[in-house]
Amino acid sequence: MAPTSALYTPVHPLDPKQRNADVELGKPITIGNSAWLGGRVTILPGVTLGDNVVVGAGSVVTKSFGDNVVIAGNPARVIKEVPVSD
Repeated sequence: MAPTSALYTPVHPLDPKQRNADVELGKPITIGNSAWLGGRVTILPGVTLGDNVVVGAGSVVTKSFGDNVVIAGNPARVIKEVPVSD
């Protein structure tokens, strides 16, 4: 995990009455084995990244991704697969 990357787990209600009542929830973030996060990556609540995932610098990860992919962008999307040797 490179410098200035951020993993955010809190979620807040959209309903203003609930939000103003200090209701706060959390969703876990799961990162698989041998994952590589570039600098300034932001991962939002509830995201799961599979094994061997590479996240490009500056990406905002808003959803989950499976194994062996390179993701990048805002929002992050698959840009190619990670070659895995036997």
